[in-house]
Amino acid sequence: MATIIAALTNFGQSLAAIGMSLLYSVLAVFQAIFALIQSTIESILKLGQSITTLVLELFQGVFGFVFANFAAILVVGGAYYLYTLRQQGKGPKMLQKRL
Repeated sequence: MATIIAALTNFGQSLAAIGMSLLYSVLAVFQAIFALIQSTIESILKLGQSITTLVLELFQGVFGFVFANFAAILVVGGAYYLYTLRQQGKGPKMLQKRL
């Protein structure tokens, strides 16, 4: 009788071990899926950051050139506007021609 009880106990322990192994396997699969999703999102964000850095570095010279020319056009245009006001005598007192 003791051998039957020992065999059934051993069988129950084996079934419990198999069940725990299956549970750990399912949890490992879910963990792997979560890690895959996390690494995919991280890779997409790093790709976007790399593309943004590439575009900014590539066009940094172009943007600087355009901004410098825009500033120069504003200065020359402002000077011309003040000059025309002075010639017409419509500007502030300090810009008007002295007779």
